[in-house]
Amino acid sequence: MIHSVIIFNTSGVPRLIKFYTPIHKSAQTVVPKIYSLVSTRPPGSCNFLEAPELDQLLGQKDVDEKLRVVYRSYATLHFVFVVDLSESELGMLDLIQVFVEALDRAFENVCELDLVFHFDEVHHILSEIIQGGIVLETNLDEIDSSVHQAASARKQSFAAANPLALGVGGVGPRNAGLQTPLGWLTGKITGVGAR
Repeated sequence: MIHSVIIFNTSGVPRLIKFYTPIHKSAQTVVPKIYSLVSTRPPGSCNFLEAPELDQLLGQKDVDEKLRVVYRSYATLHFVFVVDLSESELGMLDLIQVFVEALDRAFENVCELDLVFHFDEVHHILSEIIQGGIVLETNLDEIDSSVHQAASARKQSFAAANPLALGVGGVGPRNAGLQTPLGWLTGKITGVGAR
């Protein structure tokens, strides 16, 4: 099971924190501990490590259930998955790659600022891949399609609910009697509707 997904920059500032299991300590103590584990690793070392010190922070009671940190660094960002021993380390590295490629498709060469200013889309992409600590989807085309469908549904919903939405069809069924400012202005300029 995946216990958490954390993205932080090279300075240790978290850009995404998602816990799938309850933690006993606050995220303010867990994230710096994970950052210290990952940032002190030499560049040529393995991308996964056992972290017995996280067991008490994350509230692991079973002695047999150890946690492992799987991470991958891209430019200025560290993508970290905290998993238990039932997950394959290489599978998690592939899952991190899928997550990064899905972000690249959504933001066209993702960077740290995309994670800051579009955090809702980043969480949506992550929720398309992982729900409740279980991997749901790894096909990039399916993830991309789902993200685009949600974005278009959001735009249509906004246009239907906003009586001031611009353009044709901007007025939804509940506002059928209202005219948009652009429609009113167009009518005045072209003489349609003029007295």
